[in-house]
Amino acid sequence: MATFIAMNHFQVNPDRGADFEAHWSQRKSYLEQVPGFLRFALLRGDEPGSYISHSTWESREAFEAWTKSEAFRKAHAQARTPEGILVGHPKLQSFEAVIEQ
Repeated sequence: MATFIAMNHFQVNPDRGADFEAHWSQRKSYLEQVPGFLRFALLRGDEPGSYISHSTWESREAFEAWTKSEAFRKAHAQARTPEGILVGHPKLQSFEAVIEQ
C-alpha cells in the first residue's frame, strides 16, 4: 500500500497568524490513537497567511477510517477557528505516494 497524505490549505488573515498557530497548538487532535496515522505537521508558507495542515497515513483506507471515527468527531468538534482568522474556507487535497525514499 502507498503512503497517503492529506493536506488542508488555509488562507489566514496575515495579522492573525500567531492566533491561528496558537489555536492549533492548543487543540487535541486524538490522532495518536488512530490506526494507520503516521505524523502531522502544521506548515507556514513563505507567503503571509499561507498555511497547510499535513497528515501522513499508512494508506488511503486508514485516512478514510479516521474521517468516520469518533476521534475525528471529537477533534473537529473543538476545531472551529475563532472569527476573523480565516480568509475563506480551507481546501482539502490528497495524494498517494508513488515514490518514497
